[in-house]
Amino acid sequence: MSTFEVSTYLAVRRRLVDEALDRLLPPEDGEPTSVHRAMRYSVLAGGKRLRPMLVIAGAEAVGGDCQAVMPTACALELIHTYSLIHDDLPAMDDDDYRRGRLTNHKVFGEAIAILAGDALLTLALEFIARGPGDPRVICEVVAEVATAAGTRGMVGGQVVDIESEGKTVTEATLEFIHRHKTAALIRVSLCAGAMLAGGTPHQVAAIRAAGEDLGLAFQIVDDILDVEGSLAELGKTAGSDERKKKVTYPALYGLEVSRAKARELIDHAKQSLAPLGPSADPIRALADFIVERRS
Repeated sequence: MSTFEVSTYLAVRRRLVDEALDRLLPPEDGEPTSVHRAMRYSVLAGGKRLRPMLVIAGAEAVGGDCQAVMPTACALELIHTYSLIHDDLPAMDDDDYRRGRLTNHKVFGEAIAILAGDALLTLALEFIARGPGDPRVICEVVAEVATAAGTRGMVGGQVVDIESEGKTVTEATLEFIHRHKTAALIRVSLCAGAMLAGGTPHQVAAIRAAGEDLGLAFQIVDDILDVEGSLAELGKTAGSDERKKKVTYPALYGLEVSRAKARELIDHAKQSLAPLGPSADPIRALADFIVERRS
């Protein structure tokens, strides 16, 4: 896939996701308006749309259709956005900016921000459950997504991350945090698309392995950007990890080793995708996007 084709692919898929999110989210004038406004404020603030694009790429890698998995693609973006709203709260990371604009609680207040996050998580599960496809597969996808978002995934990683602030931790603890806090949702995004599109067990297993590596690489790059980036580039305040004494790859290994680790993970993910042939090119393109991004 050439550079032009990759950029076109990403731009088209991002536009389709944005249009679907705008269409599927409750309207601002629907009661209760305050929480619906807050939900739309954060979801429609932009962003890379990486997780929904991974759902789509996972489906296309096994011969599936983009629009058939769009509700689930949108669901993964809602879960991601809910986690950002809650992460930004004063009780968590206490951040003022996200995606280049004031964080949700700075605009709508803490109570509505919490409820907006809760609403996005539950709406995400509704999107998946009501989406097209084999009901048995949909049940499996709901279970996998719930596991990836809960204490055995994102929430569990966030708990250990918070409890590790200011402490000296082992390499194993750092990897646990990143594989659960970030990698779990990225992995399940790819898997959900492949499962809903009728992927064989072998195809889903290859995509799952790639997703695990892509997820960890994404968080390592995120750690690096927090050191090297700026508010203008990141859309959020840079340097927050160091201020909060969070455990990160650059803090433990340094920037150069962290970059090499991210590239190694991306290369390994591509090896896992080899059995899928050219149909997995969009996943490979997203893998390169993950490691080369500046925001």
